[in-house]
Amino acid sequence: MASLSTASRALARSAALRLTPATAARAISTSPVVRDASSSSFESPFKGESKSSKIPDFSKYMSKGSGSSNQLISYFLVGTMGAISAAGAKSTIQEFLKNMAASADVLAMAKVEVDLAAIPEGKNVIIKWRGKPVFIRHRTAGEIDEANQVNIASLRDPQADEDRVKKPEWLVMLGVCTHLGCVPIGEAGEYGGWFCPCHGSHYDISGRIRKGPAPLNLEIPAYDFPEEDKLIIG
Repeated sequence: MASLSTASRALARSAALRLTPATAARAISTSPVVRDASSSSFESPFKGESKSSKIPDFSKYMSKGSGSSNQLISYFLVGTMGAISAAGAKSTIQEFLKNMAASADVLAMAKVEVDLAAIPEGKNVIIKWRGKPVFIRHRTAGEIDEANQVNIASLRDPQADEDRVKKPEWLVMLGVCTHLGCVPIGEAGEYGGWFCPCHGSHYDISGRIRKGPAPLNLEIPAYDFPEEDKLIIG
């Protein structure tokens, strides 16, 4: 095995020595020719291409301005497009919000003003607010005392009368039965308040459920007294 390796090395050495200068020059000529970058042509290192190829001239496409001026123009265009996009997005969002906002007739129904001077003591008034009836009761001193004498612990929906009114003489509540949404009758029932004839729910003079299937007291809406004889519901 050692003699075979020695013979191979000797054969390779003799072949290298027999290489003629012309052959070496031909081998060297196959390497790429490096020329000056300013030259307009180059010679192909591949066989069969004797003619030289010209390099295209792109100088006429180069910008005449400096690099900083080109960047300024790019920044200006990007900023302008950003401002236009922001304005368009703002306009789109505003139109979308306007379409979602309540119309004028809905806003008009959002609040109702009532003249309390037209409601005598001991009488009920029913007005319409947001499509629902609202009971307004001008209570007498005896009715106020009766509402305060009730044992709160005995109520199905415990609530003191003072927690249901802002002024003791004025009781404001939605006229919708808390059982199935019927409209109770005023000054009726076993407790002198309201009675729902549909399923027999009885409410007292404070609008609290006392008897029947209704689970809760009559609901109190949001209201305020901006003046002495003015009531605003909503």
